[in-house]
Amino acid sequence: MKNRIDKRITIGIGIFLILVMFLLISSKTPTSRYFDSLIQKIVPITLDSKYYFANEIIPIENFDVAERLERELLSNTYQHTSTILHLKLAKRYFPLIEEVFEKEGIPDDMKYLAVAESSLRNSMSSAGAKGFWQFMNPTAKELGLEVTEFVDERNHFEKSTFAACQYLKKIRQKFGSWTLVAAAYNMGPNGLQSAIEEQKEDNYYDLNLSDETNRYVFRILAIKEIMQNPEKYGFYMDSNVGYEKMDKYKSVVVDTTIESLADFAHDHGITYRKLKLYNPWLLKSSLPNKTRKVYEIRIPD
Repeated sequence: MKNRIDKRITIGIGIFLILVMFLLISSKTPTSRYFDSLIQKIVPITLDSKYYFANEIIPIENFDVAERLERELLSNTYQHTSTILHLKLAKRYFPLIEEVFEKEGIPDDMKYLAVAESSLRNSMSSAGAKGFWQFMNPTAKELGLEVTEFVDERNHFEKSTFAACQYLKKIRQKFGSWTLVAAAYNMGPNGLQSAIEEQKEDNYYDLNLSDETNRYVFRILAIKEIMQNPEKYGFYMDSNVGYEKMDKYKSVVVDTTIESLADFAHDHGITYRKLKLYNPWLLKSSLPNKTRKVYEIRIPD
């Protein structure tokens, strides 16, 4: 008898909870919106009729092109953590990239290379490419960036962005198309030139390249599409949720050795951690400077 009563109580509680959940979800309360947000809708991607990259039209009528783009849109649409972080970091870094690109005559769409390359962070690849723009050591030095044991300007956001402009313009002179520029950025200009000569094709969409480079331009296209139209792909973010720009600082000019960057930081009223956050190009805990080179070190306000 007791077991039957317990069973009825359990069933009753279950029915009650179901009714409560139904009322919450069907109402227009903040609680219902919370529950709605937990319901993830997995849907296929419907491609638009036209897409552009750096004002160059994408031949979406080609089934191979359409399927490659759809693959990257699907892949990036459902990478929720990465996409949200990209959107937040873009608030901090895109304004300066856009300003530099406009000044240097680089199409705005090329800023999405930095997202594809480094997720807008000073990352380092297994091959040794480094920084927002993922330069290898020799390329960085050719572009005038200092790369030593103590200083690596591939991690200097502004300097490396200007260097990226010079590199992109150099590749553009060689290949003519910004789409091919993006492909060359991924696989290297020499490798792309060899593929063009071997296959007797000069259009990215007609070339059969490595799997990584075959996907690369489409990945950039997908990143661009999602970041420009986040709500279309299920990303709802208020305008104030992005990370703030790190532009409140003073520059301290230094032309001598700094034996201890920790002491240097403390002398200027900040922590060692803060010093490294604003000056990620400083690699060690000291800065030897026998040649009396002039450096500008940022001290946040």
